Amino acid sequence: MDAPPRSRAQRRSDVEHRLGHDVDVWVASASADGVPHLVPLSFDWDGEALLAATLAASPTGRNLAATGTARLALGHTRDVALIDGAVEVLALDALPPHVGDRFAARTGFDPRSLATGYRWFRITPQRIRGWREENELAGRELMRDGRWLV
Repeated sequence: MDAPPRSRAQRRSDVEHRLGHDVDVWVASASADGVPHLVPLSFDWDGEALLAATLAASPTGRNLAATGTARLALGHTRDVALIDGAVEVLALDALPPHVGDRFAARTGFDPRSLATGYRWFRITPQRIRGWREENELAGRELMRDGRWLV
């Protein structure tokens, strides 16, 4: 039997918990000609945006830089947070050291230590939806135009 639907306020709280505690997120992007690409990336959440790092020349890096948008998924299919975000591409030395240090401590990965072409990708949520089962499809939109609705 399905659990009763959570309130929208509880769903927001659950999404914020995931953002603050999960370490990996699925990142979906597409090339200019519409070829989709999906990868898991480690991230850090600062309360406003997710910070991830990947090779600038990788399909994900190229797609995010070209389109300036990404779709992210946290959780699993029966408890998902789907995030559409605006992407800002930053050189590895563009952030204050404490931001990179926090990312490295949280994820166990420090792209600043690599000699390859990594970049930071700061993804600011514009739309967030969260639901578990069919009974939570109504009211699943928790953020629109970068503003929480609840």
